Amino acid sequence: QVQLVESGGGLVQPGGSLRLSCVASGFTVSSFRKYRMSWYRQAPGRERELVAGITSAADSTNYVDSVKGRFTISRDNAKRTVYLQMNSLKPEDTAVYYCKLEPSVWGQGTQVTVSS
Repeated sequence: QVQLVESGGGLVQPGGSLRLSCVASGFTVSSFRKYRMSWYRQAPGRERELVAGITSAADSTNYVDSVKGRFTISRDNAKRTVYLQMNSLKPEDTAVYYCKLEPSVWGQGTQVTVSS
């Protein structure tokens, strides 16, 4: 069964860092590497938004403007894992973060709270 499992969320002070991980199970390495991967987030009362994406070969990435220069998406196809390194975190980054294997497989989400 195809499944994405996120980890690495938590409570952090403004200016701090977190690294989220998302491991894909139910995939072989050769199949995982065919798919674009993305991170989304959803804050209370707001729509889910795309935060970052990475191509299957990791040769191109894209970010929402609000995280450019602070967040970095990467992947390790051999480990069937995608990462989101988040630096200089702000309170407005507080949300549930979801991993997605495009076009339609979602993880369960991990909570990120930025607060002093």
